[in-house]
Amino acid sequence: MTSAKIPKALTIAGSDSGGGAGIQADIKTMAALQVYSTSVLTSITSQNTKGVDGIHELPAEFVQQQIRSVLSDIGADAIKTGMLSSAAIISAVSATLKEFPESSRHVVVDPVMVSTSGSRLLPKEAVEAFIQDLLPITYILTPNVPEAEVLLSSTWKNGIHSVEDMHAAAREIAKYGPTFVLLKGGHLPQTRNGSKCVVDVLYDSTTDQVTELMNHFVDTLNTHGTGCTLSAAIASELAKGADTHQAIKTATTYIQDAIATSMESVGSGSGPVNHFHNLRWMPYTGKSFVHAMLDALPEGLWNQFIDHPFVRGMADGTLPRDSFIYYIKQDYLYLVNYARSAALAAYKSKTIDMCAANAKIVLHIHHEMQLHLKYCEQWGISKEEVLATPESVFNIAYTRFVLDKGASGDQIDLQAAMAPCLLGYGDIGMKLFNDPATKREGNPYWKWISNYAEDDYQTAVKVGKELMEELAIHSISTSPTRFREVCDIFEQGTRLEIQFWDMGLNMN
Repeated sequence: MTSAKIPKALTIAGSDSGGGAGIQADIKTMAALQVYSTSVLTSITSQNTKGVDGIHELPAEFVQQQIRSVLSDIGADAIKTGMLSSAAIISAVSATLKEFPESSRHVVVDPVMVSTSGSRLLPKEAVEAFIQDLLPITYILTPNVPEAEVLLSSTWKNGIHSVEDMHAAAREIAKYGPTFVLLKGGHLPQTRNGSKCVVDVLYDSTTDQVTELMNHFVDTLNTHGTGCTLSAAIASELAKGADTHQAIKTATTYIQDAIATSMESVGSGSGPVNHFHNLRWMPYTGKSFVHAMLDALPEGLWNQFIDHPFVRGMADGTLPRDSFIYYIKQDYLYLVNYARSAALAAYKSKTIDMCAANAKIVLHIHHEMQLHLKYCEQWGISKEEVLATPESVFNIAYTRFVLDKGASGDQIDLQAAMAPCLLGYGDIGMKLFNDPATKREGNPYWKWISNYAEDDYQTAVKVGKELMEELAIHSISTSPTRFREVCDIFEQGTRLEIQFWDMGLNMN
């Protein structure tokens, strides 16, 4: 019997005795993402969550020996480099990787020049070797803003102060040789749509295209090892065969979740990110529970929902007025039952925290319903007219499905039935709000789009996700059968959402 090919990734980096960064973080990340990890040590550090108090650099010749030993036997589907603490080591690593072109097609380079706290980690004399020797064989470079400024110090005098500066800097750095430059924006948080966020800039030299990757800003001191973890995650996804853009997107989500669930109780300084946040769903897809449910949907189904012609019509302002009016009336009636479902979820909650979280969702639904009435007023429709509207058969089918799952199943069944609405509208709001092609001026539906991208709704989405993750730990554990049952509920809810959009277009 032929066994499946095991994806393999090599990390070339320094050791962190505290376990939060360096080779230790890389191996944890690769294991969590189901990739076999090999390692080459470049230096040994004495450090903990409060700082580094000693570095012992290994001889460049021995670093070369390790690389040859690993690649001549095991090989690699992707390679990442981290702390390369001297010009000699940088040159040795670069020269040795050239000896193994098959294994060195996807080299992800984390510059490790300036730490998250601002400490200079790479001697100035080594920067030239980094630029001349390593960058020409780099596939993806992942600098933070201070590191980008170091790389551009000879030509870039004014610093990087905006996302527009990041665009230009990424393009400029790519001239040194990397195929892709992922310039991380953690040092330069932005405010968009009233909420704080992190914008990473990805430059693709093969197409001369810049893409912005936006994530919510997580206010925590526990960010030790973020650069190591992100680059290791990208290498892992490349090793598994993902295309470059998808690998970076998946890795960015992984590190975002790792920061959001960071380990406060490890040490008394800046704690590590949580490399194991996804391990509880390893039997299914190796992702968080919510991501696992989305991945379990039939291919293309989620996009049928969030890219439905009704949605596209709102994005470009071409949706017929009568269709939107019919939809908004039905959606108000839908939300009445959705609020009942959230209240039922609160009743079924086993802890006061879960009860309170569901109560927050009920309050948000009430706020959303008030906004619906304001929309109706703007279109000349009274509350009395909305309440007198007969429920569509599609509305009845959807709301009764959700309530039935709450009545006949446990709390995770109910949350899974409610999730397509909560998650989908969150995805639609953010996608349309951030899409330059979405019409803003003169679009009668722009206010609707903005509402679902605003912090208030996105916070409700975050609360709902956290609820499902907590419930899944206790309700599903490691049962594939139970997981499949919950996924089936989520799929049916998604299909009913698609029918709801169909109802709006056809007005029946």
